[in-house]
Amino acid sequence: MKKNDVAELEFTGMTAQGAALGRAEGMAVFVPLGAPGERARVKIVKVEKRFCYGRLEEVLIPSPHRVEPDCPVFSQCGGCCYRHITYEEELRIKHRRVVDALERIGGFGGISVEPVLGAKSRDGYRNKALLPLGRGPGGELQMGFYAVNSHRIVDCAACRLHPPEFNVLMEAFRRWAEKWGDPVYDEKTHTGKMRRLYLRRGENTGELMACVVVNGHGLRHEDKLVQALRQAAPGLTTVLINVNRDRTNVALGKELRTLYGPGFIRDTLCGLTFEISPLSFYQVNPAQAQRLYEEAARLAAPGGGETILDLYCGTGTIGLSMAHRAKEVIGVEAVPQAVENAWENARRGGIENARFLCADAAQAARQLAREGVRPDTVILDPPRKGCARELPGIIAQMGPRRVVYVSCDPATLARDLKLFKELGYEPHRVQPVDMFPGTGHVETVCLLSKLHSDQHLAVELQMDELDLTAAESKATYEEIKDYVLEHTGLKVSSLYIAQVKEKCGIIERVNYNLPKSENSRQPKCPPEKETAIKEALEYFRMI
Repeated sequence: MKKNDVAELEFTGMTAQGAALGRAEGMAVFVPLGAPGERARVKIVKVEKRFCYGRLEEVLIPSPHRVEPDCPVFSQCGGCCYRHITYEEELRIKHRRVVDALERIGGFGGISVEPVLGAKSRDGYRNKALLPLGRGPGGELQMGFYAVNSHRIVDCAACRLHPPEFNVLMEAFRRWAEKWGDPVYDEKTHTGKMRRLYLRRGENTGELMACVVVNGHGLRHEDKLVQALRQAAPGLTTVLINVNRDRTNVALGKELRTLYGPGFIRDTLCGLTFEISPLSFYQVNPAQAQRLYEEAARLAAPGGGETILDLYCGTGTIGLSMAHRAKEVIGVEAVPQAVENAWENARRGGIENARFLCADAAQAARQLAREGVRPDTVILDPPRKGCARELPGIIAQMGPRRVVYVSCDPATLARDLKLFKELGYEPHRVQPVDMFPGTGHVETVCLLSKLHSDQHLAVELQMDELDLTAAESKATYEEIKDYVLEHTGLKVSSLYIAQVKEKCGIIERVNYNLPKSENSRQPKCPPEKETAIKEALEYFRMI
């Protein structure tokens, strides 16, 4: 295949970015705007070593699931990729994507994946819009979204993913900007002031926020901006300026200035109230987020006496939603602002059995393990790149009964589940949730545990009926050896472990540590190994 070739293809699947997949001359061809089951004429526009990209020229045999797109800029905008097919087909494609990743990457052949929990509608669900600003060929203000794989702004008067209030505020801002606004930012020259219009809405409160991102400390006629926005949307709660003077693709700066209102809006999720500023993380689709978190809580199944470790906790929403049914929730997040928000969310919700650490997830888990924290349930909600590679091993050492993994990328989920399986944790339930209808993204929540419920029996034993102490039941000799080797590099024998346990008052089994003859001489445990063994005993809460 070479550029400008025209091929007749049958589309057999979809990529994670929403392009149809076909094959020509043994090469994979990715074609936007196609649909599985279609036959089409495609023009090759770019050729790589093992695959190429095509442009849809003509649909010869349309998919039965193809529909007329209901957005005038759908084919140009980089937001939605599925508005040309039915929602039922979109959910089927997303389900297939999760299954394929688990089978192909994770090696979980024949795994059962629940049907995707779909949304009530593909429209109006986003509570956040971050709209880049620019100038068109005729000097007119452009405001909308970037085209696919570019920074070319596709002007959009009304996005179907937004609530109606956003479209009203966008139009009011356009009118103000044309009459009173400062020059629009040019990212090539780093000149001009107005960079973005940023809107947020409380799903359950209806509160609205408008924020203008500026290359500077403010705008002229800010009073007229507030007046124009408030007249357009009487329920507007707050208006702010965000200062971003950096030459960067990062959308927001760290400095905020409030022009009107309290500087934040409120919303409720999972029975908790959240204060949301422009810099706060909050789920874009709260209705589907609540379904996701409810599924995570159902899989975690706290009964009141458990310790829950919530890694990559963000603002603490998942863990806090379970706190009333747990003994303790420990959240870990690397972003300081998110940790501050998590503490505030706990305080506002009257939750006193939760604490939060600002740290890398793997480092924090390792430190908590050394302190003897043994969570009953670990919740993981990592970024798109998945867990740190060493994290599954650290979690397995902590020995939780359940791991609940919330993923925004089926590929990294499959990779990490494979690591957990090698450590003895098998996936038991896989539940996809459609958090972003119309787009190529799909969230998945998965339960992992060590035991298969159909392969074990629950047996109640009293400790005094067994020939070992409660401390001895905490860890085997091999587990202690492995811990010492991993954390200190020292190899220790069962004899040395027995000697240290005896020193610490841990009673050994009868005859375990006796010499084979009365005259035999046993080597004594060296001080550095004794220290290492004691650390292991502390880790396993045996001393």
